[in-house]
Amino acid sequence: MEFDLNYVVSEAEKNACGGNGGCDNGGGGGGSSCCCLSSSTSSCSSNSSSPASSSIYKELWHACAGPLTALPKKGNVVVYFPQGHLEQAASSSPFPPREVTNFDLKPQIFCKVLDVQLHANKENDEVYTQLTVLPLPELEVINLKGKKHEELRLDEGGVTPAKTPHMFCKTLTASDTSTHGGFSVPRRAAEDCFPPLDYKQQRPSQELVARDLHGVEWRFRHIYRGQPRRHLLTTGWSIFVSQKNLVSGDAVLFLRGEGGELRLGIRRAVRPRNGLPDSILINQNYRSILSLVANSVSTKSTFPVFYSPRASHAEFVVPYQKYIRSINNHIPIGSRFKIKFDVDDSPERSGVVTGICDLDPYRWPQSKWRCLMVHFSNLRELLYLDV
Repeated sequence: MEFDLNYVVSEAEKNACGGNGGCDNGGGGGGSSCCCLSSSTSSCSSNSSSPASSSIYKELWHACAGPLTALPKKGNVVVYFPQGHLEQAASSSPFPPREVTNFDLKPQIFCKVLDVQLHANKENDEVYTQLTVLPLPELEVINLKGKKHEELRLDEGGVTPAKTPHMFCKTLTASDTSTHGGFSVPRRAAEDCFPPLDYKQQRPSQELVARDLHGVEWRFRHIYRGQPRRHLLTTGWSIFVSQKNLVSGDAVLFLRGEGGELRLGIRRAVRPRNGLPDSILINQNYRSILSLVANSVSTKSTFPVFYSPRASHAEFVVPYQKYIRSINNHIPIGSRFKIKFDVDDSPERSGVVTGICDLDPYRWPQSKWRCLMVHFSNLRELLYLDV
């Protein structure tokens, strides 16, 4: 018997990068996030207007996060897994001994999303999100089954924007990151995303202004030259590569909005252990996370959840309907499955379910977090997956 676990990827999630989640792998064609050079050849400048106010910012954020990233909407009912939150925190703070209390928290906490904010780390440009959630009373959780999905806004589309028609993503080559070179742009991508060049000129060229996730403007010289002719970004490009500490294998994304404005993002080849800023990580330890959640549950108040989608951690805030469907989907031991990952070059992996058990029965009995023990066909070790 075989299951396709890719059902968790909705159509909206597939369009997170404009139906173009993968990057062009080259071929033909964290520095300071707010730089302001004073010379006349400055390649970037800060902009006081908030970049998060536009829909194109959301599209760029999701493109940088990756095609499998989906977030809940404001008003959604979700299931919060404390164990998953602790896994994210463990990347910067080791797990405590088993004797440490879990503050009598349940392994699954039903919440309502009150706010969703999209951010980018100024230290390395990694994207992250801040959710504000409110734990739901036990009686309200029991009544969830009797209400219609529309009443509870249980749709699973999340904050993923619609398909972005004018975007391209390219994996940088050694030539692209050379201090004396430029950025080679595929012709179709240049003609789709950049303003049109006047090909009647002997050396068609123009200045491009693209704004990154921090609202910083970067200026590049776009020319069409060479034999054979190709599109290149020259002046300003090497400064961008240097300021962002880009290396071969990293990916650069350009996105053009409906009004013609250009946005620019990066997706590093080496994923961070934890993409959250240091100012947030300092408070992301085992005791501080659980004590804050426990206090919110007891006082019926909100608590914040910071999530770094590219740090290779599983989603620990799951839409209610997806959770209910998962726990009601009986998967026998021995079942074969296939699933997508956004952590390597493999588009899909297959394996077999070898067991169902609690990952941590001592502190989190009857938890649904990583309760499937599976064996992947191309790995020699057993792994635990969510239901």
